Amino acid sequence: MSPSSPTEELLETIRSGPVGDKVAAVFDFDGTLIDGYSAAALYEHRFRNFEIGPTEMLRTARLMLGPTMSEEQFTELVEGGMAGWAGRTEEDVLELGERLFAQGVAGTLFHQAWRLVKAHQRAGHTVVIATSATLLQVAPLARELGVEHVLCTRLETENGLLTGKVAGRALWGDGKIAAVLEFLAEHNIDASASHAYANGDEDVPLLAGVGNPHPVNPQPELAREARRRGWPVLAFQSGKTGRFDPTPALRTATMFGTLFASSAMGIAVGVLNGNRRQGVDLATSMFDALAGPLADIDIEVVGEHNAWSHRPAVFFINHQSTLIDFLVTTRVIRTGFTAVAKAEVKSMPIIGQLFDAAGVAFLDRSNRAKAIEALEPAVQKLRDGTSVIMAPEGTRSLTPRIGQFKKGGFHLARQAGVPIVPIVIRNSGEIMWRNAKTARAGTIQVAVLPPVPTDGWTDKDLDDQVERVRQQYLDTLDDWPAALSTPRDQDN
Repeated sequence: MSPSSPTEELLETIRSGPVGDKVAAVFDFDGTLIDGYSAAALYEHRFRNFEIGPTEMLRTARLMLGPTMSEEQFTELVEGGMAGWAGRTEEDVLELGERLFAQGVAGTLFHQAWRLVKAHQRAGHTVVIATSATLLQVAPLARELGVEHVLCTRLETENGLLTGKVAGRALWGDGKIAAVLEFLAEHNIDASASHAYANGDEDVPLLAGVGNPHPVNPQPELAREARRRGWPVLAFQSGKTGRFDPTPALRTATMFGTLFASSAMGIAVGVLNGNRRQGVDLATSMFDALAGPLADIDIEVVGEHNAWSHRPAVFFINHQSTLIDFLVTTRVIRTGFTAVAKAEVKSMPIIGQLFDAAGVAFLDRSNRAKAIEALEPAVQKLRDGTSVIMAPEGTRSLTPRIGQFKKGGFHLARQAGVPIVPIVIRNSGEIMWRNAKTARAGTIQVAVLPPVPTDGWTDKDLDDQVERVRQQYLDTLDDWPAALSTPRDQDN
């Protein structure tokens, strides 16, 4: 996304515009926050479980393929789909929503929309998701975004059980703008100063009801209305490819092939020269040089000098994609580093041998009472001059949300007497999100922040240090830097 794109211009407008909770930012869900429709995952689940009959399939197709539905027709569509769930608890269907989100819906997130939500939140605006979808569809993403206010189509319950009916009005067309205006009035929010984002033809009333309308990848009728009214259109990039397009699979196979070939070459050279470190450095350098260009993936790095100013170091990365994050690591750190893994991995066939050959530090985490002692293999790597790469969140995330940081990496750096170097990866999930099987072409943006010294850290202030480093990730992702200073610059 170029610096002069409409999305970037809007982000700058939000940053420099009015602040405070009396300005609202209202986001549609399907087609606006996510690419496509969450109902597709729901229908796929019901189809696999034989919960959809031919009558419902025909009725759904008729309504979906016809002209823009009325509020009554949309209510009919929802109730037709929910009828089979009568008698189930709301908690049961909300749990299903969490599973569907993790299995696929999270991977359809528009990252441009994520950045806009975060910009509004940083400005102190009241962020609202207003959607015709049900709570089971929207609740997981609202949680990931940190959005408290969700206006959605609610399902009726009696004695804690679903009836298969809609409670009140469905938030479709006039029903949605009515719910939004009621919310704004209750919170004494000025609609004329507020923003709304939506993509559907049925959302013309919503966009017309605020002072700052933002059509997103608009459907035909909304696009015509936007041209007529002079509403600026946002084009969010879709990651979808044709069903029979082999390119993503070939791209991913090329990356894995390059990884295996580089590893084999590195191991061979290390054995022949009797220098394992030299072999590992050759493997990472080869992967860095070949994988990105062959897979059509570019990496833009700011602050790269910070990756070299202090070695060894503990390098932190925010973690969304194992393969893509490894590509970033080899590009930024290049040589002289290793990783950490659970001790059990060492006994795994092939993987264990490869990790061992690469000098990975295996940590025994079976005894939580001796967790700090378990870091000793990694501490020794650092004392021997080899840097260590870690994901302080401990696991891959479904979205760009920065999770809570674990303390292991902080204890490690402190024990070894080395700095922490935060590496902030902006959009690896756009290229290959956590559960993706294939990678997209694109550009990964990386910021290497100045090293964080660990000298003088004590047990008492460790929690504050953990939160301080985590906040650097939040701040960097919210306001991406064009350049980064060196530690020497900061001292002057």
